[in-house]
Amino acid sequence: MLPRVLIVSRRSVRKNKFVDFVGEYHLDLMVGYGAVPVIIPRVSGVHRLLDSFEPIHGVFLCEGEDIDPSLYENEVSGLSAEELEEIRRLHASYTAIDKEKDSIELRLAKLCLERNIPYLGICRGSQILNVACGGSLYFDVEKELSKSCSVGQKVKHIDYDNYDSHRHVVKVVENTPLHIWFKDFLEGGKMVIWVNSYHHQGVKRLAERFVPMAFAPDGLVEGFYDPDAYNPEEGKFMMGLQFHPERMRKPDSEEFDYPGCPSAYQEFVKAAIAYQKKLNSSKSVPKALKLDQEMEKRKKIIRSFSLAKNIYATGRGTHLVKESELEVGAD
Repeated sequence: MLPRVLIVSRRSVRKNKFVDFVGEYHLDLMVGYGAVPVIIPRVSGVHRLLDSFEPIHGVFLCEGEDIDPSLYENEVSGLSAEELEEIRRLHASYTAIDKEKDSIELRLAKLCLERNIPYLGICRGSQILNVACGGSLYFDVEKELSKSCSVGQKVKHIDYDNYDSHRHVVKVVENTPLHIWFKDFLEGGKMVIWVNSYHHQGVKRLAERFVPMAFAPDGLVEGFYDPDAYNPEEGKFMMGLQFHPERMRKPDSEEFDYPGCPSAYQEFVKAAIAYQKKLNSSKSVPKALKLDQEMEKRKKIIRSFSLAKNIYATGRGTHLVKESELEVGAD
């Protein structure tokens, strides 16, 4: 049996009705590396039914609307009413909060943290992971972060007119998984790659347990992971990427910008496979113990009846039998 990776769908409107979907690039990579994607539909009440999706060997969360600010907003953003209105107008498809999706995904993220289930978050999924661990987000990167940047550091994190082909540079941190995956293009001390960008929000305060893997020139964290929960061979994986490596493809081609683009998916599935084996192994122990206990109980019963038979064959009532000799256990 292949490992089960839970993915929460995104809601959209088609023919005046809501429909749920997950991008095929994600699904193709999961299946290609040996996992079974189990799609959790974003419908009311599903957050109370997550036990029904067990067993869970991995959780993958990806794009969607902005996360409800009440879930992380501990600091004053400093944005005026006019600026907030402009943000909602420019990013209308993102600022429509989906509290049901928030609830489902935060419950899954916290479940992964409690059980050490492998977790990969892309874009919104990385933000969910950071919020679940106590981190915060910029309500709008351009309005908040750009104010403290010099002209040369400013970054355009979303370009609606040049959506899929838009790229900006990020600096990769040494000795991180991202460094390993893209090492062939990080020679000569440059340590930079070009990534796509489809977001107007991002990590403001990174949760303490995480280590950054990449930064944009304006200082925004573009990737992070938990080094204490990262060892795919042992079923450990806890990571968030703000960019979309699955969509970093050359124009009119399925070829990736870099060979390392699908590595996050490959290593995540590797961790899910290892986690599944570890989970199955731990479950098999109690069954074996239970079987051994049952067999031992049966042996006691057989010994007791044999003893009783011999006693009565020798002469009923002529022998005294200790209670301990006939004891078959409390069960």
